Formats: sequence, C-alpha cells, structure tokens
Amino acid sequence: MPKNLEMTVGQLASRSGVAVSALHFYESKGLIRSRRTAGNQRRFTRDTLRRIAFIRVSQRVGIPLRTIQDALSALPDERTPTREDWERLSSVWRGELDDRIRQLQRLRDGLTECIGCGCLSLDRCALANPDDVAAARGPGSRLLVLPRRDCPPPCEGPEAVGA
Repeated sequence: MPKNLEMTVGQLASRSGVAVSALHFYESKGLIRSRRTAGNQRRFTRDTLRRIAFIRVSQRVGIPLRTIQDALSALPDERTPTREDWERLSSVWRGELDDRIRQLQRLRDGLTECIGCGCLSLDRCALANPDDVAAARGPGSRLLVLPRRDCPPPCEGPEAVGA
C-alpha cells in the first residue's frame, strides 16, 4: 500500500485525538486493525480514522465497547462504517439508550427521595431495599450482616459478621 495512505500509531493518535494506549487497546479488542512492517511497526490505513470516530461517538452516547465491537465485526469485510450503517445501528441502539435513560431517571428520583428523608431506613428506602424485599428474610439488618460460612441461609446474625 502506498505510504501516503498509511499512518503510524503516533500519527493516528495525533489525527484522531486518541491516546496511543487507547489505540493499542482498540486493536487488542479487534475494533481497529493494523499491518506490521518488516521492522514490526504498526501501520494503519487512513479509513481507521473513521472507525475511531465511530467508536468514540458510540462510546460518548453510552454504547458499551462489546456492542460496538459486535456492530463493527458484522460489517461486510470489516469495512469502515458508512452513514447508512450509523443510521441503522443508531436506530437499534436508540431503544437501549431510552431504556437506560428511564432506569437512570428512576435511580435519580429514588436518590432524591432518599436524600430528602435522610433516613436510609432499610424497611422503607427505595435504594437500599426496593419493595421491602429484605422483610422476607426476617427481622434485623439483613442487608448489612454477612452470612456465616458454616451454616445454610438464612443463618445470619451479629455472630455471622467476620465469620
């Protein structure tokens, strides 16, 4: 491949704004590829810049690297994503992001209630004990006591701590 179509890892880092260590990590996860020169130096094609932009934007909106990796590996011949690819993938990811947003809003609202009352009561707290599930385990601070190793649950109590 002509030299002007390839970049060293330092050049790629400079152009993409991504640290060399992150590029090595992306490569180890199969998100980007390089070829090795006779001197064992990495060389990246220029279209790797677009792959990195795709990865960074996906991460910025909260898409896990594993999901990004799956999306990139599903492209024909592991080609660089196109605008159409992004539109297709982002429409799929939109539902996942909406679910995550709703979950975070519930968490935020629960935190506000918790901070508002300040009690952190284990029988009422929406964060420490949602729907009072600890009540089924019996009286006492079941969430804060470790079970003893030498007896089956619900073998809990003050003597269980540090057992």
